[in-house]
Amino acid sequence: MISAASVPKLAKKARLRFDRHQGQHMLLYPERGLLLSASAAAIAERCDGTRTVAEIARQLAAMSEGASAERIEHDVVEFLEDLAGRGLLDLPEQP
Repeated sequence: MISAASVPKLAKKARLRFDRHQGQHMLLYPERGLLLSASAAAIAERCDGTRTVAEIARQLAAMSEGASAERIEHDVVEFLEDLAGRGLLDLPEQP
């Protein structure tokens, strides 16, 4: 389960790349690729194992206008749960 205190990191098999033909970021993993929206790419870029989900949401809330921090955190958790379900996210054990 992903919580605000989770510290997500992209799995070693996943790489975030910008596809200049599509003009969008892609998350590449063995024999597959996931085209990301700008919001999803902003979340994935921050999944480096140094930030909590709450910190990621706070950073994104500071960059957006009109969206509440709670709504953004909900969206971040939902996206990260999708990545975790695909095996594209490492979530170290929390103390």
